[in-house]
Amino acid sequence: MQATSSASRTVTPDAVPGYTTPENLPRPGGRLTKEDLDPLVKDAGDGNPAAIQSLLRMIGPVVVRYCRARMGGRDLSYLSADDVAQEVCMAVLKALPGYQDRGGSFLYLVHAIAANKVADAYRAVSRDRSEPVPELPERPIGDNEPETHALHLDLGARLSRLLSTLPRVQQEILALRIAVGLSAAETAEALGISAGNVRVTQHRALARLRTMVKQDEF
Repeated sequence: MQATSSASRTVTPDAVPGYTTPENLPRPGGRLTKEDLDPLVKDAGDGNPAAIQSLLRMIGPVVVRYCRARMGGRDLSYLSADDVAQEVCMAVLKALPGYQDRGGSFLYLVHAIAANKVADAYRAVSRDRSEPVPELPERPIGDNEPETHALHLDLGARLSRLLSTLPRVQQEILALRIAVGLSAAETAEALGISAGNVRVTQHRALARLRTMVKQDEF
C-alpha cells in the first residue's frame, strides 16, 4: 500500500471532527458469508457477550455504509444515516434470540432490517414537512470556497436522482457492492439471489447509469 502525503490529500466537506466518511470506515474483520457468520450468530443468540460484540464489529461498518449510501449522506428531518444505522443494529440485536436458521444467510435478515429502517426514515420525512434547511458549516471547507461545497452538493443530488430512477434491485446491488464493499457472494446472500445474477445486474445498472450520465451532461 502506498503512503499518501499530507500535501496530496483533498479536504472534503465531510472532513469534520467526529465524522468518518464511508470509504474510511473500518472494513469487517472477516467475510460475511453464511459459513463465517453462522457460528457467531448462534453464540450471540445464546447471549454470549463476546460473540455479540464480535458480531456488531462485523456488521456495524457494513450497516453504516449501507445507510449512508441509501440516504445520500443527508439528514432526513431529525434522523441522520448514522442514527438509522444505530437503530438497525439495535433491531438486529433484538432479533437475535428468536432467529432461526432456515438455510438462508443472517446477512439477508440484516439487509431486510436496514432496508426497512431506511424506508421508515423516508416515510417519516414525508409526514414531517418541517425538514430544516441545511446550514453552512462553521469551519472552512475545501479551498475555503463556498462554491466548491455547493458544487459537491449539486453533484451528489444529481447522482442520487439518477440512482433513484434505477429499478430497486439495481439500486440495492450498487449500494451493497460499491458503497458497502460486499463481494458478489455476500451481496447474493444479502439479497437472496445468485452471485451470477448480482454480477449481471450490476453490469446492467452501471451501463444504464453511464447512458444517463451522458444524457444529463455531467
